[in-house]
Amino acid sequence: MATLERLPLVPVAPGTRRSLTVRRYGRPGARPKVYLQAALHANELPGILVLHHLTQLLEAADARGQVTGEVVLVPTANPIGLAQNVNGRHLGRMELGGGGNFNRGHPQFADKAAARIGNRLTDDAQRNVAIVREALLAAAAALPERTEFEHLRKRLAMHAVDADVVLDLHSHGEAVLYLYMGKAYWPAWADLPAQLGCRRVLLWETDDGHSFDEAMSAPWLALAKRFPDRPIPPSCLGVTVELRGHNQISDAVNRADAENLFRFLQRRKVVAGDPGPLPQAVGDPAPVDGIDHARAPMAGLVLYRKELGDMVKAGETVAEVVDPLADDPAKARAPVVARTDGMFFGRDIDRLVRPGDPFITISGLQPMPEPEPAVD
Repeated sequence: MATLERLPLVPVAPGTRRSLTVRRYGRPGARPKVYLQAALHANELPGILVLHHLTQLLEAADARGQVTGEVVLVPTANPIGLAQNVNGRHLGRMELGGGGNFNRGHPQFADKAAARIGNRLTDDAQRNVAIVREALLAAAAALPERTEFEHLRKRLAMHAVDADVVLDLHSHGEAVLYLYMGKAYWPAWADLPAQLGCRRVLLWETDDGHSFDEAMSAPWLALAKRFPDRPIPPSCLGVTVELRGHNQISDAVNRADAENLFRFLQRRKVVAGDPGPLPQAVGDPAPVDGIDHARAPMAGLVLYRKELGDMVKAGETVAEVVDPLADDPAKARAPVVARTDGMFFGRDIDRLVRPGDPFITISGLQPMPEPEPAVD
């Protein structure tokens, strides 16, 4: 039976109160368990509408008794960021109280889980999965909740850390549809990007990630290294899905995304029913360290010479930056060139850049020789 919870957060000031809304479908504890959330970066809104439409599909399926696993859905994962409005502009990426990026610095559970696991692991992989999940839940329950920011992170982690699949819905300025997942889960979970129609799949290899999806997936990889003589399969697929651009919000587009997520749930036996044939994959996997964050050479206005989704060659001009106050108007433009062969898959929504701004993302198939620092 579907349930709706509104979980209060620690008040940030007298007379204020925010809460986290959680919808649950299926029987608690049933497997597979899938956790979905939207708008952790609270200014990235397409996922909210996607989950609105997915909720309606799940409500109907639940009424028919077709939710055979468990689905936990958080329609707006960041009520703090949703309320941050400064001088009439919504700023939902960074916590204005000093907490930093809402999708960075999430708790690392491997060490605390390892201490709780001790010598309990066996030669039975599935038994070990249950032991690890129990330890991860205990580690999440022990997180501090001194501030509203900490309390929000704890609430989210406690709902997600024992899931089989964690889908964190984001968007990227202006972009094609793409996602991030751990290399350890590829190609076993290639049906997800194929079903969604992702143009690019970006694979990471770290076991100490600090984004939300990595914080749920990476402990499994770290614990497998910590206990090499015991089988610990990677048992939480954590994925960041980038739902195109921030402003690509419509019933037609986002309802289709929700329908594809619903078919994925059917394909993975979380919801009963026939998902139909799997669409052909439209994008190749590529390493995260193959991303070129092309930077502005000077301040000015941006003119793009390539379209999103175009394949580009190293040295090719992707955009130009125009200095409208240049002494010589004939020399007012500076090219921004690709440093790798790959797909031009994302760009900032703003058209005014400052020197050094990383405003273009190009995904190549080979690691960059001098990777740019990660862009927050």
